[in-house]
Amino acid sequence: MRRLKKIGKWTAIVTLLLLIGFTITVLSRQNLHYDAPYPDIKASTDSAVIARGRHLVFGPAHCINCHNHNNPDSLAALGEDVSLGGAVAFDLPVGTIYSRNITPDKATGIGNFSDAEIARALRYGVHPDGTAVYDFMPFHNMSDEDLRAVISYLRAQKPLHHPVPTNRLNPLGNIVKAFLVKPVGPSGPVPVTVREDTSAAYGQYLALSVAECSGCHTQRDLAGAFTGPPFAGGANIDGFITPNLTPGPGSRIAGWSQQDFIARFRKGRLIAGSPMPWPSFGRMSDTELKAIFNYLKTVTPAKTPPIH
Repeated sequence: MRRLKKIGKWTAIVTLLLLIGFTITVLSRQNLHYDAPYPDIKASTDSAVIARGRHLVFGPAHCINCHNHNNPDSLAALGEDVSLGGAVAFDLPVGTIYSRNITPDKATGIGNFSDAEIARALRYGVHPDGTAVYDFMPFHNMSDEDLRAVISYLRAQKPLHHPVPTNRLNPLGNIVKAFLVKPVGPSGPVPVTVREDTSAAYGQYLALSVAECSGCHTQRDLAGAFTGPPFAGGANIDGFITPNLTPGPGSRIAGWSQQDFIARFRKGRLIAGSPMPWPSFGRMSDTELKAIFNYLKTVTPAKTPPIH
């Protein structure tokens, strides 16, 4: 009996020491610093470039849906500019994450960041302070021309002094940040420009590098890494299960024509609470929607995977 008590005592001590060591390791890895190239991207004051950036921000890139919490779609529908002051809360299994203020305000926004620092954050996932960006934005492979347009539009906004709360991570979130959150960069050479047409190639660029259709219509793990077949759906977002968009049986778009696809986007949000940014995607042109549809028809057919 005495021997068993002694073994139990030492087991408890070792377990406690391991727990303390693990906790110290997790805490020491909360703000790891990384290095990445600075893209040669410079903002423009040309009205056409800024207009292109506005289209991307209000449309396919749907930045307004994550960086404004004052009913941005209603403001955009009225033709008004939507301030990108951030502070939109995302309640996730790892904790509460807040979107950043991306107006030119120097105290609370991006006013003190260089164009290259902003471009590096979007393309390589590294903040100006060297820490990793949560991989919520799909812009790693965005062309130089479109990235320049987006940054040009951000620079052209009115500065908004709008402090953003610090992210509130739970214990699981701290562990994920310590070991799984790392910078994500381009998957290959980044194009300088991309031709806008109805081709599947342009649709692939929009779906993967701008609109991030795959980000919601493919299952992912807690760190954001893809775990399911591309575009097979099955992800649980705010209680909504994303549909399969591959050409196979059971797909949401099985049997749809190109015009059916466009018409659905023009109808906007039909289900209350749907996390799909319908108004932003509804601002895409027919050319953009045709290209995405043509690309989806080339994706490998897949069954919707089980929900984990």
